[in-house]
Amino acid sequence: MTRDSAVPLQLVAGTLYALAAGLMWGLVFVAPVLLPGYPAALQSFGRYLAFGLVALPLACLSRNRLAALTRADWIEAVKLSAIGNIVYYLFLAGAIQRAGAPLPTMIIGTLPVVIAVSANWRDARRDGRLPWRALLPSLVAIAVGIALVRYAEADAPVADADDAHRAVGMLLAIGAVACWTWYPLRNADWLRAHPDRSPITWATAQGIATLPLALVGFAVFWWIELRADPATSMLVNVGGWHLPLGPQPLRFVVLMLAMGLLASWLGTLCWNQASQRLPTALVGQLIVFETLSALAYAYLLRGQWPGFATSAGIGLLVIGVLRAVRLKPVAVAAQLHST
Repeated sequence: MTRDSAVPLQLVAGTLYALAAGLMWGLVFVAPVLLPGYPAALQSFGRYLAFGLVALPLACLSRNRLAALTRADWIEAVKLSAIGNIVYYLFLAGAIQRAGAPLPTMIIGTLPVVIAVSANWRDARRDGRLPWRALLPSLVAIAVGIALVRYAEADAPVADADDAHRAVGMLLAIGAVACWTWYPLRNADWLRAHPDRSPITWATAQGIATLPLALVGFAVFWWIELRADPATSMLVNVGGWHLPLGPQPLRFVVLMLAMGLLASWLGTLCWNQASQRLPTALVGQLIVFETLSALAYAYLLRGQWPGFATSAGIGLLVIGVLRAVRLKPVAVAAQLHST
C-alpha cells in the first residue's frame, strides 16, 4: 500500500466509525419518548449508571492499560464524563419531555455546523484549516437540510406542552448543544495528544469515571424526591411509583442497559476511533449521522415514511457531509502565503 492510498483509507475508516457512532447515539432520542413519565434526571443517571456497570468487566480486561493513565488523564475523563455524558443527556431528555422530540432534535441537529465552525477556528494550526469558501457549500447544505427536516416535523402536536414548556425545552436543548460542542473538541485534544493510547481504553476510562458520578446522582435524586413536598415532586403526576426503578422497571432497566452498552460505550468507542483518523473540523460534521439515525428511529416508532420535505432535507444532509469529507485541510502557513 502506498502512502498516498493510506490517506483515503483513513478517511473511509473514520467516516464509517462516525456512522456507527451516529447509529448508536440516535438511540438516546428514543428513550425519553418510551419513558415519558420518568424525570430527565432519573433517565440521565440511570443511563450512565448502566454505562459504568458495563465498563466494569471491560476495565478488568484493560486493567494494565488503565493503570498506565495518569492522574491528569483521570481528571480529564471525569470532566468529559460529567459534561459530555451526564449533563448533556440531562438537558436533552428534559428538552424532549418539555417540547417533544422534533424541536430539540432540530436544535441538536445544528451540532455539525457549530462544531465544524468552532474547530476550524480553534484547531487550524494543528489540523490545518478547511478553506471557508470550500467548506461553506457543505455547511449551507447541512444547515438547510436540517431546517427542512425540522420544519416538516414542527407541526406535530405535543401533549401538555404550552409555550412556557416549549421555551424551557429550547433552552435545555441549547444547553445540550453547548455541552456537546465542548465535548468532542476536548475529547479530540486528548486523543490527538496521545496517539499511542487505545481508543477502547479511553472509552472504558470514561465509563469508569462516569460510574461514581451517576451512582451519587441517582442516590441524591431519590433522597431529594423522598423528602420533597408532593406539590413540588417531579414524581407527583406519575402513579404507581416503586423505588428505585419506577412504574415500568423492566422497560427502564432494558433501555438503560441498551443505552449504556450501545449508545454510551460502543458509541464512544466508535467516535474515538473516528476522532483519531479525521481532522476535528471534519469529524464534527459527521455528528449529522446522529440526527439521521434519530429521525429513522422516530419514523420506525411511528410506522410512517418521511414526507417530501423531510426526504429532501435528509438528502441535503448526506450531500453536505459527503462533500465535506472529500475536502483536504490546508496548512495554515501555506494558506496564508497563498492569500
